[in-house]
Amino acid sequence: MTTHRQQEHADYNNYQEKDDLREALCIEQRGICCYCMGAIKPDSVSMKIEHWQCQENFPGMQLIFANLLGACKGNEGEKKDNTHCDTFKGNKDFSRYPPSQVYRIEDLIVYSNDGTIKSNNQQLDRELNEVLNLNVQRLKNNRKAALDGFKDGLTLQGKLSRPLIQRWLNDWKGLNHNDNLKPYCMVVIYWLQKRLNRA
Repeated sequence: MTTHRQQEHADYNNYQEKDDLREALCIEQRGICCYCMGAIKPDSVSMKIEHWQCQENFPGMQLIFANLLGACKGNEGEKKDNTHCDTFKGNKDFSRYPPSQVYRIEDLIVYSNDGTIKSNNQQLDRELNEVLNLNVQRLKNNRKAALDGFKDGLTLQGKLSRPLIQRWLNDWKGLNHNDNLKPYCMVVIYWLQKRLNRA
């Protein structure tokens, strides 16, 4: 990409290595969408290459790797109200760069048992709904199913000890392995963190 960027008339549309770029983004994000955390695979059928700062408003950023993210298709082709992530976002601005540890978005996010995602930060809460549409019913159902599936497996565990909760937290965060993260992992991480704080 750096080499391509140095060519005359270089832009994202004439960049030929998009398959390699998808692969790199998918590996970096450990197989989950940068916004909804649904599963992605490094092919044009299941993921898009998202420009966090959109190409139209920030043409100078279109070939900067740090500006590129792997996003799911977000119900592409459906009615606008049923789309989400990059498909819904289009050229709108999302003020927080998802990979950045400076923003620590995960510390500002709250999940309800019904799969709703929200934030006590008013701007972020508005953007979750109006820029990314992350409370579309399909995503709420998927987050609820991920959490319910995890909790259903706890019935055989008895009392949850701090070391066990911490081990699960590390696993869901991907600290115990190098495999892809589980889809919608943050809703389970949020629930486990609350349990750990009470243990």
